[in-house]
Amino acid sequence: MRRGEDLWPLVHAERAALADDLAGLSEEDWATPSLCDGLTVREVLAHLTAGASLNGLRWFAGVVRCRFDFDAQVAMRLAEQMGDSGADTLARFRAVVSSTTSPPLPRIAMLGEAVVHGEDIRRPLGIAADRPVGTLTRVAEYYRGSDQVVVARSRVADLRLEAADGSFAAGEGPRVAGSTLALIMAMTGRSAHLGDLSGDGVEVLRGRLDG
Repeated sequence: MRRGEDLWPLVHAERAALADDLAGLSEEDWATPSLCDGLTVREVLAHLTAGASLNGLRWFAGVVRCRFDFDAQVAMRLAEQMGDSGADTLARFRAVVSSTTSPPLPRIAMLGEAVVHGEDIRRPLGIAADRPVGTLTRVAEYYRGSDQVVVARSRVADLRLEAADGSFAAGEGPRVAGSTLALIMAMTGRSAHLGDLSGDGVEVLRGRLDG
């Protein structure tokens, strides 16, 4: 995060755009598998709601309750936010669009969660949404340099990443080029976006995602 920069407005904008994109989904739509292995689009949205509802104290209490099984903590909090229907899940998400509550994560990680999970939901539903390239560039820069929340930096080590729609560029080695969003999604392990990328480094990256 750049010194003095408040990223919350960007987080809120990403949440609001996602909520608007999901208005009117059928229950069948809500059951669509997301790009997150084993989760439906409805479950991913509930996960985003949970992240916007947990402060550091509640997050740690949940970790203790789940005996430091972090996957169990995520599943528990997700279940809390599902509601009785897809419409209920969406209403719960809308209620936290402007929340500044978060687990003990940097703000840029919260922005990354909103962008990546938003695409985890949109792509399987066939929803195309042009995200602000400035926001995407910040997220790409974060993931390129971090393995904190999700393995990303290690996944793209020794590769040259180049965005075709913005200023993001990083690394040295075999070239991987495409939209900033496709680069973000591939960095964070989403193989569905590899077909949107080009360059000698794509097959290297594919091997790392499959490995």
